[in-house]
Amino acid sequence: MPRFLLHVEGAIGLIASMYFYQQNDFSWLAFVFLLLVFDISMLGYLVNESAGAVIYNISHSYVLPVVLLLVAITISVDWLLMISLIWTAHNGMDRMFGYGLKYPSGFKDTHFQKV
Repeated sequence: MPRFLLHVEGAIGLIASMYFYQQNDFSWLAFVFLLLVFDISMLGYLVNESAGAVIYNISHSYVLPVVLLLVAITISVDWLLMISLIWTAHNGMDRMFGYGLKYPSGFKDTHFQKV
């Protein structure tokens, strides 16, 4: 059941991000092109598994995109809001498909395997 809830939370994050993206009338072409850009964080695994996990997790937790979203709203910067919504959508999509935060023991060792 907890794993199922993680998938549902991810789907809700993705759908909510897409809804607010649409409400702000941002470019869907930009959404498509930028949706996977956050996976560049996987390059951290070229250093080693520990560094890769840290870099990947920084990019794939909700903390930074939500902070960025709050900053974008506070200072009224549309392009920053657009990026934060795409980033949140990306993280939600990953969770929906079962891609979790990584442990330094290996790329496939994620928080999804622990629940």
